[in-house]
Amino acid sequence: MRAIWKGHIQFSLVTIPIRIYNAIDTAQKIQFNLLSKETNNPVKYEKRDKITGDVLRQEDVVKGFQYEPGQYVIVESEDFSKVKLKSTKLIEIEGFVDAKEVHHSLFDAPYFAGPDGEVAGKTYALLSEALKKSGKVGVGKVVLRDRESIVLLTPHESGILIYKLRYQNEVRSIIDVPNVTPDIEADLDQLKMANTLIDSMTKKFKDIKMEDKYNDAIRDMIDSKIEGKEIVIMQEEEHEVVDIMTALKASIEEAKESKKPMEKAATKKSKKPAMKAEKRKAS
Repeated sequence: MRAIWKGHIQFSLVTIPIRIYNAIDTAQKIQFNLLSKETNNPVKYEKRDKITGDVLRQEDVVKGFQYEPGQYVIVESEDFSKVKLKSTKLIEIEGFVDAKEVHHSLFDAPYFAGPDGEVAGKTYALLSEALKKSGKVGVGKVVLRDRESIVLLTPHESGILIYKLRYQNEVRSIIDVPNVTPDIEADLDQLKMANTLIDSMTKKFKDIKMEDKYNDAIRDMIDSKIEGKEIVIMQEEEHEVVDIMTALKASIEEAKESKKPMEKAATKKSKKPAMKAEKRKAS
């Protein structure tokens, strides 16, 4: 695994040399290329003037900020150099907070942090274990690509996971979503049934199968085309809409039925030792 950043984690007078690695394996996602329909040759991306249709060279394109409809202020490359922040190669932890205080909507890209060398390993492991024991996460700042980012440090298995965070003003309010209102009160009977259903379906996260079925289906389709096989198109199943109470009751019964085979299997296992003991006694 190749590091994409090298620097230090610092909180108070403690400094830990680290390297940062991408946590996401982008190679697992299928990538497509644009091809010419007639020649199957790769298609080159071109920049065009939306009004005249003229093809533009890279040097013919500038960046502009639209401050009014149809009105732009041109920003040159040297303008950006004026606001570049000096990278200190340092993740400076501003403080530690309870993990539940950081809303999930702020989480952006995840990265792995690892110690930079054996000497840093002990201090790195100490911070990881301390975060785990305290239930806290570290919130700090780092300069990445000339821009300051907020990051969150959290323990992950035997190491440290770093999340790049969005700024709070970037996240919209859920109240802005149409038809979402705090004024609607849930029916008490329906709420009780819904909680019963949730309890009956509660399980460990690791026991829930997480598969990218769409990606797998795309890969199968590509393999079939390569082998010259016929592609079978699956018809989407239509789901019947029923009233909420009927759906809740049926769902609870279904959840109970699915648990019965496991309960029977557990009962059989517990009876086997007793049966053997009776046979020994009889002999």
